[in-house]
Amino acid sequence: MPGWPHPDEAALLDGVELISTDLFDTLLLRTLRSERARIIAGERRFARKLVEQGLRVAESSLVEARLAAQRLAYRALDMADQDGEVVLRDIIRRQLLMLGVPKAGVEELCEIRLAIELAIEKDSLRPNRELVALLRRCRGEGRRVVAISDIALPTATLEALVAHVHGPDLLDRIYSSADLGLTKRRGDLFHAVLATERIDARRTLHVGDDRLADHVVPSALGLRTLHLPRPRLRRRLSRLHGAASELGRVLRRPTAPGRMPAGHVSDPHSFGREVLGPIVAEFCLAIWLYADEAGKRGDAALLFCARGGLGIRAAFERLAERLSLPLALPRENLMISRLVAARAAIMARSGAALDELGREFSGASFADVAAALGGKRYELLQSWDEPFVPERFFAMLERPAGEDILADIDRQNALFRRHLASVSTGAKRIILCDTGLYGSTQRLLAAGLPDLSFETIQFARCNYKGLSEDHFPRVVGLAVERNRYSPFAVRSTVLRYWQLIESLFEPAIPSVRSFTEDENGEVVCNAGDIAFGAVDPSIGNPLLAGAFAYIDGVGSGAAVMADAARAWPWLRRAVTRPVEADLAALAIGERSVDFGRAGVVGDGEALSGGMLSRIASIRSQLWREGAIARAFPRTRLPLLTALEAFHALRGLSAGFHR
Repeated sequence: MPGWPHPDEAALLDGVELISTDLFDTLLLRTLRSERARIIAGERRFARKLVEQGLRVAESSLVEARLAAQRLAYRALDMADQDGEVVLRDIIRRQLLMLGVPKAGVEELCEIRLAIELAIEKDSLRPNRELVALLRRCRGEGRRVVAISDIALPTATLEALVAHVHGPDLLDRIYSSADLGLTKRRGDLFHAVLATERIDARRTLHVGDDRLADHVVPSALGLRTLHLPRPRLRRRLSRLHGAASELGRVLRRPTAPGRMPAGHVSDPHSFGREVLGPIVAEFCLAIWLYADEAGKRGDAALLFCARGGLGIRAAFERLAERLSLPLALPRENLMISRLVAARAAIMARSGAALDELGREFSGASFADVAAALGGKRYELLQSWDEPFVPERFFAMLERPAGEDILADIDRQNALFRRHLASVSTGAKRIILCDTGLYGSTQRLLAAGLPDLSFETIQFARCNYKGLSEDHFPRVVGLAVERNRYSPFAVRSTVLRYWQLIESLFEPAIPSVRSFTEDENGEVVCNAGDIAFGAVDPSIGNPLLAGAFAYIDGVGSGAAVMADAARAWPWLRRAVTRPVEADLAALAIGERSVDFGRAGVVGDGEALSGGMLSRIASIRSQLWREGAIARAFPRTRLPLLTALEAFHALRGLSAGFHR
């Protein structure tokens, strides 16, 4: 054990009346068996227990659901401003509900799975004899000895593990973050322990392996600490064991007959049903897993951002009803756009607004920017006709000529804030749900409304803009989080043709630009009524209509995960090596440029001119592989293969230089 024995034990314990110890990797040492291996072993046993209960759920489905539920629970917890802890019982409950297990038997099955977890842990722990000798000696001298653990396991399970490994009467008490809803890493659990034990921090020694939770945080609170890090070699060997376990799981994943036909799908509705449907349903399952954990802490609201969020909400509510997934978290649709969010950031004089304006209005004039933000054209001095320079914009607004513009921005921002307060029902934790990629809305709103806590869950997260990533810790890409496409990461396929995902979810309504009051004093916007049920985003959108058709026929989350595993490679082939059928199914037509500007960008039109002209035009296309297939039908295969090889080499190069 690194750092043991302590060079001056007498000085370490001088005046100490309470000793607290971390449990896992401190008092209870783990074998090299990784967490991934323990989960797989547990779900294998659980699958057999379910058969005994008359339920047949594949081991692979149990593992997939457990991993997803656990990962997203901790992501939701990390976003919370208040303390709290993930509870294993909640993870198991979500796992079972998404797999279609009847609600009536879920609680009993949770107990069975918790018992399996205890048995698996018992097989994966060994005693820390040196530390135990110290603790027994200290307890014999009249000092109290307690354990403090940041863990999803309940106290009763922890007590059973300690007794199994070290025997009885080692500890006076165990404090579990799962039971108390407080954690070491935020400090509140230490405060609670000191208060309960009625002891001063200076008379307390805490022992543990985690540098932050067991040393930095308690030291800042005045506790003495003994940091006993896990040996680096053991950490690496455990990670290797986890990687091997995951590889084995993937290779053993069953390839049962699925819904996916072998050929190509030429019409958008069929492609939406067979390919995009499972991917959308998987995304909606992830939203539910995240939102159900976030809803435990109260004072939160889930807001679906216009326009893409309207299609996401329609799919989400459809799937939640189909699979009977409960969610108490308040949720509404939000009248928002990057333009609306930029106004809030401008009123706060945030540099984030200047970043967005500089990118969107490159080559435009100050007057163009003023017209977009204020919602009308202004009579301005000649200096406003100069090319837009972001660094000068705030100063221009502060001059007399900018007063009317600033007043209109302020008025629009005030109306938006009223709308936000209404749909969020006063919640301080605002969870935005959108398509992605960069999270501009999140960044701008967080800068403009600092009194609220914003986080964003979206389909994908990618810094394609090359701007600051300071807001990325509060932006979750539920399907993919990468800054570029890699042939080795199938879900990153959407980054090659992101407009497909945007157009999939966006209804045929204008982007939100301006707010007014109706005759009842309610805030309304130029996009019309966007409340849930008022807009059918599948009208004129056969891809989304097809995805809805898939959701309407799905039987369980297990089917969704199995179908999605087959759908992602199909989508990659259709996007990166399109044939004529894919071109017909995935062409999205024209899209508005938004941000208060007129104009559209298109996709699906054949390139014209000579070969060099066509090659030069490919970079400006929304779907470059589709443009290549249209412009060079006879030589498309070698060209697309070369492009894919380029992405593969770039991905490998990036990996070598990390």
